Amino acid sequence: MSKKIIIVGGVAGGASAAARLRRLDDQAEIVLLERGPDISFANCGLPYHIGGEIRRRRQLILKTPADLQRRFGLDIRTRHEARAIDRHARTVTIRDYAEQRDYEEHYDYIVLAPGAAPVRPPLPGIDHPRIHTLRNLADTDAIKRSLADDARTALVVGGGFIGLELVENFRRRDLDVTLVERLPQVMPPFDSEMTTPLLDELHRNQVTVHLGTSVERFDDRDGRIVATLDSGAQVAADLVALTVGVLPDSGLAQAAGLDVDPQGRIIVDSHMRSSDPHIYAVGDAVLVRDAVLPGSTWIPLAGPANRQGRIAADNIAGRDATYRGSQGTSIVRVFERTAAATGVAEKTLAQRGVPYHKIYLMPGHHVGYYPGAEPILVKLLFAPEDGQVLGAQIVGAAGVDKRIDLFALAVQMRLTVHDLAEAELAYAPPFGAAKDPVNFAGFIAGNLLAGDVEFVYPEQLDDNATQRWTLLDVRDETELLTQRYPGALWIPLPKLRERYQEIPVDKPVVTLCATGHRSYYACRMLKQRGYQALSLAGGLYLHHCVTRSDETACPICSQTPNSPS
Repeated sequence: MSKKIIIVGGVAGGASAAARLRRLDDQAEIVLLERGPDISFANCGLPYHIGGEIRRRRQLILKTPADLQRRFGLDIRTRHEARAIDRHARTVTIRDYAEQRDYEEHYDYIVLAPGAAPVRPPLPGIDHPRIHTLRNLADTDAIKRSLADDARTALVVGGGFIGLELVENFRRRDLDVTLVERLPQVMPPFDSEMTTPLLDELHRNQVTVHLGTSVERFDDRDGRIVATLDSGAQVAADLVALTVGVLPDSGLAQAAGLDVDPQGRIIVDSHMRSSDPHIYAVGDAVLVRDAVLPGSTWIPLAGPANRQGRIAADNIAGRDATYRGSQGTSIVRVFERTAAATGVAEKTLAQRGVPYHKIYLMPGHHVGYYPGAEPILVKLLFAPEDGQVLGAQIVGAAGVDKRIDLFALAVQMRLTVHDLAEAELAYAPPFGAAKDPVNFAGFIAGNLLAGDVEFVYPEQLDDNATQRWTLLDVRDETELLTQRYPGALWIPLPKLRERYQEIPVDKPVVTLCATGHRSYYACRMLKQRGYQALSLAGGLYLHHCVTRSDETACPICSQTPNSPS
């Protein structure tokens, strides 16, 4: 006897589950309900259509209902909403908005894929027609209508992924853009020092940024919106985009009595089953296993949603498939810079009390002698006892995507930094180096574990640093013309062997350079001559990223060469 499966919600999780179910069971009755008009669209591409990079709206529609019906024999019902689930009778009450009627359908299994809804905080004036969120094509159309109405200025509230993508795409349309973020950094999932290059990039593209600031109210002034910030400042704009986060759209699950956590996220097991064995849940509304640390996590991303839909379908079809967990692998472009992360951030490890080591490096994305090499800033987090990779973050202009994917696989497969050092990766001058940045990260981490190097981190260089350490700057003389570190002794690296005796022996020595490469050489040289030597992790470039308190360009950054220093 064939099964009847009702899938609530399309896009990533629901559509993936439906297609996979059909491939596994050609006799099953599969009903896919979507309360909107579009069943499968590229929601991650919406900001790029707003900016004109994706020119045609129809390019965002991946599959139409007719496509899915023809190819997979699915019963696709758009503008239909599941309103209630009777778990005892195994029926779903459905609202048909076209006919304005309710009806019931029996099910053997349900797959819930309701997604997450943008947060719209209850601020005065929040219902102004030019204040938008971005979740679907209808939202995109509304933003484009506001842009078409002679918009010249835009305010983006929230500096996460969607917020930064909209900032970039509003600037592509020559709007004056202001970004407001309540936290003291953009990209809240990242560690703060890794976001400074993104802040520099925003300023370079004439974006006004207010960090550590919230909007208190919106007012209409002759058709324009005036946002009053908690600092007392006011920002006038022709349109506002709210990108302050999302909440799980789990009302149907909660009303049906399924287990949820205090934040309303649906609790599922490794098979994507809810607390009812006949109801599965996938995508942005579910709480899943953390792939790195003990416990659960909530990571609303398209990649995990697609995989979860496939796993739910496998289990409904009688296969034993499990979800390994989510680790938050993500990437965003901000004008000419790219930022990516995977695994656990340092701030999370610190909050959870998990021991960790960290290293930084800034190699070129391919060999320096081949034209166009761009530096990338890499942060790697790993376990002190065995070197297991816990997380990584990268910021740069090129080559970021390739490396974050390698680190992501290392996190998922519980590889160690020694595995990174030994990884055999593709090399040709236009693409990488014989010692890829991923290998280099493994080398540096391995050196730390072996005791070949000790690091001082930029946050440790406070006003009393010269009392605790002798700071030794090993950069070239031309670099010191740009900026000299206060209180540091200067001996350029090529002269260190003949002049090392000028260094006092009464205190440990911390070696400094632009990005940490030369300071490591200096550190090794001094350790073998009896000094207690340490290296400044990430060099003075990272020190700027950690300590920057204004909007001026970093003189060290502007002098950073394309090849590793």
